Amino acid sequence: MMKSEKIDIASIYVPVKRRATLDPAKVTVLAEAILLEGLKTPIMVRKDEARYVLVEGLHRLEACKTLGDDKVACYLVQARRH
Repeated sequence: MMKSEKIDIASIYVPVKRRATLDPAKVTVLAEAILLEGLKTPIMVRKDEARYVLVEGLHRLEACKTLGDDKVACYLVQARRH
């Protein structure tokens, strides 16, 4: 089982292709759910020199930003660069 760790949201880079798929309505719904129940599934990031790159979880990341969180629970994974 993978262990999650808290990572600074400011150090997570979101690739342009991923940003294009953002649905603000979905972010609002997720933010409300996270506020009530907490973040149930950590996002996935990979290490890339001095920063982290988002692999999965754009809407969860944006929902945490909306709630004013400084850190987010993440799984650190090994992923190919796109």
